[in-house]
Amino acid sequence: MVLELMGYAMKPSDRLDATFAALADPTRRAILRRLTTGDVSVTGLCKPFAMSQPAISKHLKVLERAGLISRRRDAQRRPCRLKPKPLAEATDWLERYRQFWEGGFERLDALLEELKAREPKRERAKR
Repeated sequence: MVLELMGYAMKPSDRLDATFAALADPTRRAILRRLTTGDVSVTGLCKPFAMSQPAISKHLKVLERAGLISRRRDAQRRPCRLKPKPLAEATDWLERYRQFWEGGFERLDALLEELKAREPKRERAKR
């Protein structure tokens, strides 16, 4: 399955790569966190950072290419909006690994309980 994103055809694995690459930067994660409260202009996104507007715009381009945000024109403003679908896809991907690790931890817990149950028998045998 190939999806269209920003005018480019992307396979789901490419979109996942773009999502994780965009999320790798703490500034971009902070921008996404800020957008959870609603649409914000580029100027509004610059305020909490010690960065120039062009630097923030570069981060926004990465987020936009990854499909994590959209931008539109509203007179002189360019409000940004969070697009949740790529994050949901990343969450789904991570969920499979969470289930794998939880299964391993459950097996480890069962083994630990089994070893604890044997421990008193060993202590009695030593006496």
